[in-house]
Amino acid sequence: MGTLGFWRLAQADPEWIAAVDPDGTQHRAGDLLARSNRLVHGLRELGLRPGDGICGLVPNGADGLVLYLAALQAGWYYTPINWHLTGPEIAYIVTDSEAKAFFVHPRFAAEGARGAEAIAPERRFLLGEGDGFRAASELTGGQPDTAPADRTAGATMHYTSGTTGKPKGVRRPLSGLDPDDSAELMTFLLGLFGITPGRPNAHLVTSPSYHTAVTQFGGTALHLGHTLVYMDRWDAEEMLALCERHRVTNSHMVPTHFKRLLALPEQVRKKYDLSSLRWMIHAAAPCPVPVKWAMLEWWGDCVYEYYAATEGGGTLATPEDWKAHPGTVGKAWPISELLITDEQGEPVPTGTPGTIYMKMMGVQFEYKGDPAKTAANRLKDHFTVGDIGYLDEDGFLFLCDRKADMIISGGTNIYPAEIENELMVHPKVADVAVFGIPDEEWGEQVKAVVEPAPGIEPGPELAAELLASLEGRLARMKWPKSIDFIAEMPREPNGKLLKRKLRAPYWEGHDRAI
Repeated sequence: MGTLGFWRLAQADPEWIAAVDPDGTQHRAGDLLARSNRLVHGLRELGLRPGDGICGLVPNGADGLVLYLAALQAGWYYTPINWHLTGPEIAYIVTDSEAKAFFVHPRFAAEGARGAEAIAPERRFLLGEGDGFRAASELTGGQPDTAPADRTAGATMHYTSGTTGKPKGVRRPLSGLDPDDSAELMTFLLGLFGITPGRPNAHLVTSPSYHTAVTQFGGTALHLGHTLVYMDRWDAEEMLALCERHRVTNSHMVPTHFKRLLALPEQVRKKYDLSSLRWMIHAAAPCPVPVKWAMLEWWGDCVYEYYAATEGGGTLATPEDWKAHPGTVGKAWPISELLITDEQGEPVPTGTPGTIYMKMMGVQFEYKGDPAKTAANRLKDHFTVGDIGYLDEDGFLFLCDRKADMIISGGTNIYPAEIENELMVHPKVADVAVFGIPDEEWGEQVKAVVEPAPGIEPGPELAAELLASLEGRLARMKWPKSIDFIAEMPREPNGKLLKRKLRAPYWEGHDRAI
């Protein structure tokens, strides 16, 4: 141990450009180090102790990075809050996480002020000037730039998107390690993909940093000595321009990004030099096989995939793995284990779909304040997020769908993801969601909601054309009974589809909402 970790690297090379904000502002490692040190000194004066938590409602960029770096060297939990939430939802997380300080960026001051009512006035800070908050500069002004004494590793505590009920914080015990040693252990994750430390390397942050994977991959790249290049909101051509400008070597993406990149005109796609790309990693949603093939053809063998959960454990598919097993999300990590079970929790044979359970050696977690939820998702020392999948004879995992999204029609299990993948590849489709709606005879019937590609007219003709495209590719019983159209699909910025929102109207007045 002893060569990696942001704080060590920043002391060794304070001139290294560690982060680039969306507006192009560059931040030297030495400056970020000094800012994170001042913040620790200031918060300690406010009474924060190891094990306490802080929350941040901040956009992508150096401001949030400083909160993260302060917490991770002072033994605190850092919770970045989803900036799409409303005041009461923000207040819930500030309260539930037992935050001892809450930082808000002026951009989110309106909802942030409503959320801040959950915490004492002297513990609310605005990263700027404004009413109802203390200026964060009050906390850090006059504090020394020097490293705080008694440094100890902190952690992030992300809130799961809460597909049922209130979101829950995923909390891990603190390690008690030196912060840089702890950060170096974290780099194991990127090591699985073969990602190398040092310069010149740049990691493009394509999604909001309040998502677990975005923080994990971005933070870990930083601890490897890579430059973090932040996007404010994702745009296909802007992403290509940033990759060329900053010689980006690695990033973390979702399949929706691929679909939108592939929709760019050929001359735009050819305009940018992407020769620096080495590890473009994607996850979070199933990627249709033709979309992935198209990305590999365009970018070459730098497209890696994994499947994992905030709670820990996962799989990895290298470009070579995937080409040999198209559609797989990979094999279990060396320190992780997979188990596929039936409804009774018994293991199922190879090739048979079942509930996916995972475990990661030495990693324990709990849903904060919810032992019942923690226990409900466990099978001995394995846990599940409710996904359905199967293993092939080589141990490669294939996803079918989330258990909650499975449609049971006439007693047959139908997996929406399979239907979505077939519809998604149609050139007239920008985005698609498939789910079950009530059916008097069959229990449920298959409904598709489609966001047409730009310039395409929605209507019965398009619906008929899309259904006809399934001929010979999908069993008739899996075909949507009907297709509705929507101007824009409700997705979280990490690519996660908000199916509940789409599904709810169809189940009104029925006793069984899935």
